[in-house]
Amino acid sequence: MQSTNPTPSSRANSLGAKHLRRVALLLTVSGWLTAVMTMGWTLGLWHLVGWQAALIPFPGVPAGLLAVWFASRGHPYIGGAIQCGALCTVVCLTCLFLDQTTAQMPRTTHLFLVPLATGMYMGMRGSVAAPVRHALVGCVFLTFVVLACTSFGAQPDHNLPDALRIVGGKINTVAAAVAMYVAMHIMQADVEARNAYEADLREAVRTGQLMLHYQPQVDQDGRVQGAEALLRWHHPRRGMISPGEFIPLAEKSGLIVPMGEWVIDTACAHLAQLARHPGTAHLTISVNISVHQIRQPNFVVRAMAAIERHGVDPRQLKMELTESVFARDMDDLINKMKVLKQYGVSFSLDDFGTGYSSLAYLKRLPLEQLKIDQAFVRDLLTQPRDLAIAKTIIELGNTMNMSVMAEGVETREQRQILESMGCRQFQGYLFGKPMPLGALIELTTQAAPAAHVFTPPEPAADPLCDTPLHA
Repeated sequence: MQSTNPTPSSRANSLGAKHLRRVALLLTVSGWLTAVMTMGWTLGLWHLVGWQAALIPFPGVPAGLLAVWFASRGHPYIGGAIQCGALCTVVCLTCLFLDQTTAQMPRTTHLFLVPLATGMYMGMRGSVAAPVRHALVGCVFLTFVVLACTSFGAQPDHNLPDALRIVGGKINTVAAAVAMYVAMHIMQADVEARNAYEADLREAVRTGQLMLHYQPQVDQDGRVQGAEALLRWHHPRRGMISPGEFIPLAEKSGLIVPMGEWVIDTACAHLAQLARHPGTAHLTISVNISVHQIRQPNFVVRAMAAIERHGVDPRQLKMELTESVFARDMDDLINKMKVLKQYGVSFSLDDFGTGYSSLAYLKRLPLEQLKIDQAFVRDLLTQPRDLAIAKTIIELGNTMNMSVMAEGVETREQRQILESMGCRQFQGYLFGKPMPLGALIELTTQAAPAAHVFTPPEPAADPLCDTPLHA
């Protein structure tokens, strides 16, 4: 399948970008509404009651304007946090001191807490952990219930005049209803977009829109020893989509399991193609295994079936695991790894040092390789701590008779310092960006057919995120 680089418009139409725009729209509308209404109440209270009462709604004015400003600068979550905090404070203080229920007029200011909680729930999705999000939104709803069902607060004779509260109550009700409608509309649009995106992804798995690109992996002498398989999606309308966009959706929808099986099967088919070329018959292919995939009861059987189906040497297939697989079911994981290990498949621990791993895990798991996460390699020359971490990982791997590969190597200086510390395998833009299988074959065979030596080109920027297939 012919691949094209994504255009700015196609990247802008990604699910994450659309959600961010919807959050920004919600924040802009609510920000202006907050600023205008609280300014009106501030001026009105100053004129009718006094400056002490005017201080209660005034924080909503700068908070609303800040929300609009942050939304226009592409940071809606920061603006949303400021606005939510200010609005909760203003609403609660108003209810307690200026808007107590009387015989003529019930309390109405608390109505703003409903659209506020709805906006918080939508805006915090993806940026705040689910338990924290539910706790914060639950607190806002609980505050709404308490203010709606009780007369907790100052005595009614400290209220605003009922005549003013009647007019204000009508304004509050209409404004809260409008804000709730906008929040519901944006939430519905977000759900529809996500459903459409998921349907497109299911169609991609079914019709073969997915493809594998390969990033070269070289040894200390520059010889290409293998490649890591990186998943790509060529959407018929949006162009090439980064895995950073569709892998999280695949995990949530359960599509990650059939996608992972397709990756293993396709990688084995490509290994069979590499075996037919003398210059590439020695190459290995590394595939990333999702935590959801390896937990499947039939994972080992399906992996072996793919290897047998294409008649490839299992020793040339490497499975890369991330530290997220260690979160639970360690015994089941170790048993599966040992069976595949005896069969010939090797295992590598990807993104080492960023998750749940410990020396106890390393001792029990049948691993052959550690990969230094690119987060440590990126600032290797400027951050002493990253340098120390990389050195420790290399020494640990050598001590435990594991090979160590550094990923994300972009400069010759990074390679030199890693090699001086004992690292012997490398991967990154310095040695090549992800490419189709044909380009990998051409690159390896044309570099030096006899010795398979690869001369590193100048780093090339890949517009796609090299997010592999893993949790």
